[in-house]
Amino acid sequence: MSEKKRTAGRLSARVVGISIAAALGGFLFGFDTAVINGAVDALAGAFDLGPALQGFAVSSALLGCAVGAWFAGSLANRLGRIPVMVIAAVLFLASSIGSGLAFGVIDLIVWRVIGGIGVGAASVIAPAYIAEVSPAKVRGRLGSLQQLAIVTGIFTALLSNALLANIAGSAANVLWFGIDAWRWMFMVEAIPAIVYGVMALRLPESPRFLVARGQIDKASQVLFDFTGETDVNVKIEEIRSTLNAEKRESLSDLRGDRFGLKPIVWVGILLSVFQQFVGINVIFYYSTTLWLSVGFDESQALMTSVFTSVTNIVVTIVAILLVDKVGRRPMLLTGSIGMAVTLGMMAVAFSFGTLQDGSVVLPQPWSLIALICANGFVVFFGATWGPLVWVLLGEMFPNSIRAGALAVAAAAQWVANFFISTTFPAFAEIGLTFAYGFYAFFAVVSFFFVFYQVPETKGRELETMTDVVNLPRRGGSKRA
Repeated sequence: MSEKKRTAGRLSARVVGISIAAALGGFLFGFDTAVINGAVDALAGAFDLGPALQGFAVSSALLGCAVGAWFAGSLANRLGRIPVMVIAAVLFLASSIGSGLAFGVIDLIVWRVIGGIGVGAASVIAPAYIAEVSPAKVRGRLGSLQQLAIVTGIFTALLSNALLANIAGSAANVLWFGIDAWRWMFMVEAIPAIVYGVMALRLPESPRFLVARGQIDKASQVLFDFTGETDVNVKIEEIRSTLNAEKRESLSDLRGDRFGLKPIVWVGILLSVFQQFVGINVIFYYSTTLWLSVGFDESQALMTSVFTSVTNIVVTIVAILLVDKVGRRPMLLTGSIGMAVTLGMMAVAFSFGTLQDGSVVLPQPWSLIALICANGFVVFFGATWGPLVWVLLGEMFPNSIRAGALAVAAAAQWVANFFISTTFPAFAEIGLTFAYGFYAFFAVVSFFFVFYQVPETKGRELETMTDVVNLPRRGGSKRA
């Protein structure tokens, strides 16, 4: 093997390694948001929660997510990328222990919000760091590690929930040291939180931050060792010119003539909102409750949730393989159709449900139909709207407003997530047919939104993006 190939392999292994370490933030993002799934019914019983308060306890972390995401960027510019990762890890650790030992619903909500701040910070800092340390030729693949880490975190949370509940016999039963199993579900998160913090401390700082702080020698070393830059002086000058341009950027640059914002900013906001309004997080936050309604016992329900999360991992990998071949619009349109059909069938299935001991129970064949459609919905979402919205948000905005537009779109996504997660118990009280019909309606609307408003960005350079929404026409495509 030539020296050149050995060097390339060493550089590739190094950058993949630090990218995986940074993506652990995404793993904790997924774990923290899904761990509530197996504990929700047990904690509702322990604290005697009604539907509205139960919904708020589940979704309260999302308030912290919005705060963490909003401030992570400015904090990272002030302290550095690595310190923000460490802060997020500390917040995850505190939240896991605090939630597990909560003595009432109020302090549980407080600890969940603290964990949410860590989730929000990790959701911003991990992909930003990976992009800043990755060579351009592998940035897309390495950036996709964040989404893969999120769905893997969801899977791990659901698997640990199922194992702990099986050992105890029920999430509400005592497990170890006189502590209920549902409390251990939260405290298990302390393990990946500690690993994340330790690994973050071993990562090199972003060369972009180092250049901004005038630490040119350190930045040169990181660029040479991890990105394989041979002419680091030229790269540092490029970073300097970008930083100088970014200093002039502000949220006021997003203003436009369409309800006060530029058209492309509204496209980003609505993409985020539709991604949540189809109800995907209902599946991951409340799926155990859903499976109980189709006749499963608690153990079967928890394991089915694990299977659903494995499905999500597989289809996310499929999406990563297809997105640059098929294009963004065709995949989103296909996803909207698939989600509308599966959610619509779930709404129909639950119209045949009957109440038994206060819970909805489905007869056959509708319980099987609901089971198939719920997993079909995860397939269509995970292969399209799940990863592709993040892809589009990262590339559809012009350079001059990308950071500000991303912040606004991400904030809109957390707010929409909070609304959907909070309202599900109340929607379920009205009827699960109403709840899934609501999500199906927005899946239908999302199809027309993509068809008429979302531009195709496949194969286009970032420098060609504009703030005007021009859609593809026959014979070619126009600029976004």
